[in-house]
Amino acid sequence: MAVARLAAVAAWVPYRSWGWAAAPVGGLGALLALIPQRAPRWLPACRQKTSLSFLNRPDLPNLAYKKLKGKSPGIVFIPGYLSYMNGTKALAIEEFCKSLGHACIRFDYSGVGSSDGNSEESTLGKWRKDVLSIIDDLADGPQILVGSSLGGWLMLHAAIARPEKVVALIGVATAADTLVTKFNQLPVELKKEVEMKGVWSMPSKYSEEGVYNVQYSFIKEAEHHCLLHSPIPVNCPIRLLHGMKDDIVPWHTSMQVADRVLSTDVDVILRKHSDHQMKEKADIQLLVYTIDDLIDKLSTIVN
Repeated sequence: MAVARLAAVAAWVPYRSWGWAAAPVGGLGALLALIPQRAPRWLPACRQKTSLSFLNRPDLPNLAYKKLKGKSPGIVFIPGYLSYMNGTKALAIEEFCKSLGHACIRFDYSGVGSSDGNSEESTLGKWRKDVLSIIDDLADGPQILVGSSLGGWLMLHAAIARPEKVVALIGVATAADTLVTKFNQLPVELKKEVEMKGVWSMPSKYSEEGVYNVQYSFIKEAEHHCLLHSPIPVNCPIRLLHGMKDDIVPWHTSMQVADRVLSTDVDVILRKHSDHQMKEKADIQLLVYTIDDLIDKLSTIVN
């Protein structure tokens, strides 16, 4: 790793405050050994310096996005269900990419945040098209996709559809098939009630209303995009981060993904006390170090 990049990473966050329930990924341990212990230092604030832009798409809703120009590989952050581009992880990733001089894109799905469209008409298939539009029309060169929760499900689909451009994946509480799985586990009476009402009020402590109102049509359409029932044709390096206190997406889901993908370069990293959101300081530290480790790995392969 270049000295300048190592200095940038070391200045970002300390590693001695980490607490893992699993051994660090291969190259990551070597990186951490080189970083001097120092007093904790965190971003004073994630300032949004990139301007809001819109990707115009014929016959499809326009997508709001923010793009930071820089070196390859670039980073594309894929948010969770109904999550915005201005979340803690997205902003932290952008700031980290800025410190290393790498490109970064964050965006809102159609029907979400500043993008056009109606959220009640959203489907997983439509959001898959959104991700591919970002990769095809905005991302320059090879990309590392970082998918959070449902975004982790979509990053797998993107890697399958664009293997020549997607060179690595990082999943954070990857929710592959989870929405469909959880719905199918409901009692028959409740499933019939949801079908009649057209909405599933799924309890969630992460929603201000205490529930996520998931359209029945979203669930049924998502069934066509399930991946865990067969081998997943993704061959690039994959890092799956998951909190063992996740009460939304069981950490075993990341283990299932690791087992199903064809790639042999897969690491699952579990944080014993982290929850579904994984946005505490130590979680973000792990995330950005994982990004840096993959950038270094990919640079070594290219060189």
